[in-house]
Amino acid sequence: MSRTLARVPDSLTGQIVTPGDRRYAQLRSTYTTTASPAGVLLPKNAAQVVAAIRYAREQRLPIAVRSGGHGLSGASSNNGGLVIDLSMLNRVQVLDERSGLVRIEAGARWANVAAALAPYGLVISSGDHGNVGVGGLATGGGVGWLVRSYGLTIDRVRAVEVVLADGTLVRADAEHEPELFWLVRGAGAGAGIVVAFEIEATEQRNVGVAQLVIEAHPDGRTVREWAGYLAQAPRELSAAAVLFPEGRSALMSITAVVAAESLRRARPLVEPLLAIGKVLEHRTDLLPYPTLVPTAHLHPNVGQQRGTTTNGLFTELGDAGARAATRAVTGPGRAVIQLRSVGGAVNDVAPEATAYPHRHQNILVIASVFPPQGGAVLDAAWRGAAGRADGAYVNFESRPDPAAFARIYPGETGARVRRLWKRYDPDGVFRSALLSGQPTRSGQPTRSGQPTRSGQPHRRRR
Repeated sequence: MSRTLARVPDSLTGQIVTPGDRRYAQLRSTYTTTASPAGVLLPKNAAQVVAAIRYAREQRLPIAVRSGGHGLSGASSNNGGLVIDLSMLNRVQVLDERSGLVRIEAGARWANVAAALAPYGLVISSGDHGNVGVGGLATGGGVGWLVRSYGLTIDRVRAVEVVLADGTLVRADAEHEPELFWLVRGAGAGAGIVVAFEIEATEQRNVGVAQLVIEAHPDGRTVREWAGYLAQAPRELSAAAVLFPEGRSALMSITAVVAAESLRRARPLVEPLLAIGKVLEHRTDLLPYPTLVPTAHLHPNVGQQRGTTTNGLFTELGDAGARAATRAVTGPGRAVIQLRSVGGAVNDVAPEATAYPHRHQNILVIASVFPPQGGAVLDAAWRGAAGRADGAYVNFESRPDPAAFARIYPGETGARVRRLWKRYDPDGVFRSALLSGQPTRSGQPTRSGQPTRSGQPHRRRR
């Protein structure tokens, strides 16, 4: 769908990229989806975000909002509409070194945040890939490398600056606009455009990092023992694993991260993982935290990682759940399965405290397939695990629709999210496809809010 944009207002002169611009090729798409927006606006400050929203509404253009572009649903671009790309809003400022309070603009990437905080000895647990943008992850959840020690990224957010659909710039925290503050921590996509966050960082310079490759037993016992150990391990330990097919069997690639400043503390916490299966590779190092989300991750997003992804949260996997996850990899669908530890500090937060209500589960399981396989293959591979899941996480769902909404925002949380999305965006400028089920990148009237993202499924994780 091609469309010629009307002249942008003077306040946005020089900030618009259209198909004739040489920059368009690197700004049109997301990490997972190739798109053809009518234009990409690159605001430098909150006032220009306000002007961009007003311009898009006056022109009756579908809006997509991009902070990084790793979102699995592709909602950070569209066809024929306007993309408000926040990448020039990328400043990182330490407000109070003693308390660790940091102001971060939504278009920063987590690799840049880690690098900026390293001289202060501060870290923020924030996904697993340095190219992910701050805005989407810090409004959806944030399952990072230190998640069990320090909680989700949203659990450390202390204030936000939000541009609402009517162009109002609002600061929200626990005392001011508390309902908006509740909403943006877990369901920010339908609230408006968060342009900046105040986040409480944590003192941490180095971390213990163990990398293992293990043969995964086909009966699921390897996965079950991994999940069982992580559910009750000391909370300094967080871990992610990827199950991928290898012949008729599967391999399990594990990255375990210990929030400790010495190998003497890290090694005993990792040791039980060496007993869950035949170890093919193993090394443990003490590394600066930015090594986990390095600036080497930074790259343009041009639709290079197409795929279909869904997920479920589990209190425990048990024999049946672990077997189902393993069969999803070794069966006909040949899905890639990721496992993430949650629990620990995540579950210290009351379920009603934020729009992320899942505060009793210990394991996040993510299933992905890649072309030529599609949604039908994924659903068949995932079916055995899906029925045992107890909730889902918005940042790892590539097909947002009302059924996904019900898993992500169950019960009273979902009712409150719907009510507040309507309050803060009565005209549906940022209406999420979670409500309509319509693809937000189609160029149809459905409009996308701030995309969600928290890392990205890869065929193999290094």
